[in-house]
Amino acid sequence: MDLSVSVRQCEICGVEYDSASLPDVCPICADERQYLAEDRRQRWVDPADYTGRIEVLPAEPGLWSVRVGGGPGIDQQAKVIVTEAGNVMVEVPASMTNDAVEAVRALGPLRAIIASHPHMYGLQSLWSRALGDAVVYVSSLDREWLGLTPASVAFWDGEIELVPGVVASQPGGHFPGSSVVHWAGEDGAGVLLTGDTVAVNPDGESLAFMRSYPNRIPLSSSVVLRIADHLERYEFDRIYGNFGRAITHDASARLRSSAQRHAAWARGDYDELTGPG
Repeated sequence: MDLSVSVRQCEICGVEYDSASLPDVCPICADERQYLAEDRRQRWVDPADYTGRIEVLPAEPGLWSVRVGGGPGIDQQAKVIVTEAGNVMVEVPASMTNDAVEAVRALGPLRAIIASHPHMYGLQSLWSRALGDAVVYVSSLDREWLGLTPASVAFWDGEIELVPGVVASQPGGHFPGSSVVHWAGEDGAGVLLTGDTVAVNPDGESLAFMRSYPNRIPLSSSVVLRIADHLERYEFDRIYGNFGRAITHDASARLRSSAQRHAAWARGDYDELTGPG
């Protein structure tokens, strides 16, 4: 594992920073969408100190999950899409081991790394360097949140094809540049990787749309419907979130119904169900 880059990471969110210019407090955690340590003390950790285990496991044909055990950060799961034109890592682990790098390398050449939003930046510079300087795609609208700019960075807006058949776009919402990644899947039915733009609920059947998930800040009805309209450009049967949950069938219809439900509650359509006041 190449740790020659001078990197430290926030213990709470796991995002990488240049150790030569560490801020007094991690701005990602100080933002209303995230949170600071309970004692409000900022702690920076060295990625080289991680001693846990990272597993690279199949999610479905052509799609793999990278699951990190312990360590800094919020425990996001990266996904690796495997294609004949090269592979794409969606979301970035906040830890790294030699074994995990070798397991991802064994899936084929990695062409692109993309985080859906700043909470998912993880150790994107180190993963890129370890995997042949894969291009790290960062939404232009969210570049201000970079604590360390990867050497192989590409800023982008709108929609971009990462490799043939794998497309990213920016519906926004959670962050201005919040992104999703679409892939047809080996069966052609369509897969959408949504990050926190759209989150799979614990029931496995519905989805949530939030400015902040841990701090329970909702998005407006108009923004939620805008996101749903944006995603209708894609055909997809399955949705994978970034924390291990998935909707395994009828995902497009479930996304639309979830957006309509959110919008209705936000408009006050069901206020009579909340009690007399």
